[in-house]
Amino acid sequence: MFAIRSDDLTDAQTRALLALHLAGMQADSPPDAVFALDLAGLQTADISVWTLWDGAAVAGVGALRTLSADQGEIKSMRTHPDHLRKGVAGALLRHIVTVARDHGMARLSLETGCGAAFEPALALYRAYGFIDGDAFGHYEPNGFSQYLHLML
Repeated sequence: MFAIRSDDLTDAQTRALLALHLAGMQADSPPDAVFALDLAGLQTADISVWTLWDGAAVAGVGALRTLSADQGEIKSMRTHPDHLRKGVAGALLRHIVTVARDHGMARLSLETGCGAAFEPALALYRAYGFIDGDAFGHYEPNGFSQYLHLML
């Protein structure tokens, strides 16, 4: 049974999954197009982090950055390799969308890369209604990043 919890990033399993996420982004992206946040980057007042647990094991992580009163950004979405294709990412994404709506946000956005490593994430986001769009916030077009948006 899955349980989604607000996370303060102190658990070793959460930290390990976030380290795996950052390493994956660095391995699959050009150095100037890695926008994944490290642990310190996720521990700011404008970011909320949740983990999805399968019993005593962390199965996934996701975060919501508040960009403004009406816009949020999805950050650090990652499913643990032992829990792929079990609905973890979808459950976290639904949770983040619900929280964003509950906070009165009108748009939820994200930045991701291109290429085979990013196709599963892109398929997930598009299945939930995200559409391709322009760069947002502090992002600048760079030839590698893709920007997706969901009107809430």
